Amino acid sequence: MKRSTMILALSLTALPLSACATDGYGYGGAAYAESYPYSGWYDGYYGSIYDGYWGGDGFFYYRPSATDRAYRRGDRVHFRNQAGDPRYNHIEGSFRPQRGYSMPHFNGGGHRRGGH
Repeated sequence: MKRSTMILALSLTALPLSACATDGYGYGGAAYAESYPYSGWYDGYYGSIYDGYWGGDGFFYYRPSATDRAYRRGDRVHFRNQAGDPRYNHIEGSFRPQRGYSMPHFNGGGHRRGGH
């Protein structure tokens, strides 16, 4: 009886620690299942984009294709949060963070930027 109680106690002490495992950006494995929306306005300067997100620093980060593992920072001249200039096209979509991707200033999609 003592042995089974000790094994149970040891296994339960490891359980809370598994929730602390992150991917280096503060997100555990469950975050990879989530999809994060993005919305904004883009003038096409960088060419076509595959997906992206608004970083916590206010810049839009994008990938030009599905094979890119690093998000690139666009500047505020080419990506905007609101409509107003006819040279800009509305962009929106969603993306899923992937293990091993470089995602600077990703804050977990805590806010949705853009003007509809």
